[in-house]
Amino acid sequence: MAKGSLINLVELEALVESKLADTSLAPAHFDYYRGGACDEITLKRNCQAYQELSIWPRMLVDISKRSMSLNLFGQQLDMPILIAPTAFQGLAHERGELASAAAATRLNTVMTLSTLSNYSIEEVADAATPVNDSKNGHHLWYQLYVYKDRAITKELVARAEASGYQALVVTVDSPMLGRRERDVHNHFTLPVGLRAANLENFALDKIDKSQEDSGLASYIASLYDTSLTWKDLAWIISLTNLPTLVKGVLRPDDALRAIECGVKGIIISNHGGRQIDTTISTIEALPSVVAAVENRVEVLLDGGIRRGTDVLKALALGAKAVMIGRPVLWGLALSGESGVETVLNLLKSEFDLAMGLCGCANLTEITSDLVSKNK
Repeated sequence: MAKGSLINLVELEALVESKLADTSLAPAHFDYYRGGACDEITLKRNCQAYQELSIWPRMLVDISKRSMSLNLFGQQLDMPILIAPTAFQGLAHERGELASAAAATRLNTVMTLSTLSNYSIEEVADAATPVNDSKNGHHLWYQLYVYKDRAITKELVARAEASGYQALVVTVDSPMLGRRERDVHNHFTLPVGLRAANLENFALDKIDKSQEDSGLASYIASLYDTSLTWKDLAWIISLTNLPTLVKGVLRPDDALRAIECGVKGIIISNHGGRQIDTTISTIEALPSVVAAVENRVEVLLDGGIRRGTDVLKALALGAKAVMIGRPVLWGLALSGESGVETVLNLLKSEFDLAMGLCGCANLTEITSDLVSKNK
């Protein structure tokens, strides 16, 4: 990405739209990435809710030496900004998930691979292996969708663990696909040459065009397990020695049920506003979940993070780390691996500035008194 071409993530989506002709993204696939459910109220609300929180910075604190490093499930990371799972990154760039994984490795953070990736678990693990590091896939977590055929679940979990992924992320908010009307209009499908690579062994790698709906909606309706319950989550956790996080929780009572099942982490998420519209924003849901879990597990958050101050607000309200999705896709579309690095570095730099201006030399000093809800 050319130096000076991007100065913040707020402008990034519009920049990509203006340069679509110069990217691998077709207009329908740009819509797939940016779209939300129905009227896209939750999609917008995820960002807007941060603007309703005020920061109360501390003064005259020595911030000459700052660190944003943290330990997360035994991994020492350089920043509390992780890459969220997003499907079909090959639509944005020919190297897709390989590029995102390599960028995460270089910046010593985590990339979470989607079940619906265009490159396989093993291919992405190879791309994410640090130079001179024998621990394959050190900077990777694996996100799991649960299919009706439980043999698929067992195989995917086993492959991720064997390939060196460091955590399992079970998405629980999409037993059915939300109504994404942009995709319905466009009859979303994957172009020739792209496939859901992890599912080739089960002949489920093709997502066909639908004449009446999105191809993805038809695919999920035919294959995802709508009978999934907390009992099944406990079974999934029993399949692996990896720490398991549950993604898609918004309610304190659901967080407590997840802890009872044995999860090690909660990811507060509304699927980027793509499932049921008018749900609560993730930053608004965060405090009550944090209060309920009482430090028994790690709490992370995704949705709407566009500024370093957003990261600071999320951590002040109790998140251990945040995850970003769409901005990574936009960086990928613009400039592949270097575009993803630019996006992560921009947000990291803004967060470092926010920490310093709030009198925080490290993450433990980002406390709840720094943030209040606007009246």
